[in-house]
Amino acid sequence: MDDDILTIEEVARYLRVSERTVYDWAQKGEIPSGKIGTVWRFKKSEIERWVNERLSSNRPTSAFSVVQIQNILSPDRILFLNYAKKRDALVAMAENLAGAPQIKSRQELVSEILRREELMSTAIGRGIAIPHVRLSSVTDLVVSVGISQCDIIDFQSLDDVPVRLLFMIAAAYNQHAYYLQTLSFFSSRLKNGELHAALSASKTPQEVYSLLISQDEQ
Repeated sequence: MDDDILTIEEVARYLRVSERTVYDWAQKGEIPSGKIGTVWRFKKSEIERWVNERLSSNRPTSAFSVVQIQNILSPDRILFLNYAKKRDALVAMAENLAGAPQIKSRQELVSEILRREELMSTAIGRGIAIPHVRLSSVTDLVVSVGISQCDIIDFQSLDDVPVRLLFMIAAAYNQHAYYLQTLSFFSSRLKNGELHAALSASKTPQEVYSLLISQDEQ
């Protein structure tokens, strides 16, 4: 993956889809690619740009948009929070997430989550924030969910709605595509008003987990 020119196999690993899916996309002209003789080749820079464009437009290919919640979240990483300040909420969630086996440095996770938030607010509107980092000390993507029992008033959301739902994502540094894919998954699913209301009204971690698992079927 360090080379600029990628094979079908390398693109499939990068996007976490099957080689057949990548081949079909190339055949249909849906992904930037070229042929050297009979062999498909891909420029890494073009694939990254393609990923960003598709996710930012909220029109990802169906096979590419699949995120399996049970692979990245468990009920013990779902918290009910009661902090009015975002720093306190973020630290509590990062401390919880640091207990996952995929996280090798608690200190780095906490400090980088806070540093990322200082650069730009991760509140996306509608009372939702998605704090996220990619770190070399993370071995695989993992998520923590926070349901706030009070308004978190200092997230500086564009719509000025206080944050109540938080989805913290930590990914390995080389998981660029899957990282963006997961961000897109949560931001698009949470536009569903019924899901948003149901999550906010949940009383137990298992209830939150069940609601999110049900999204895999949609």
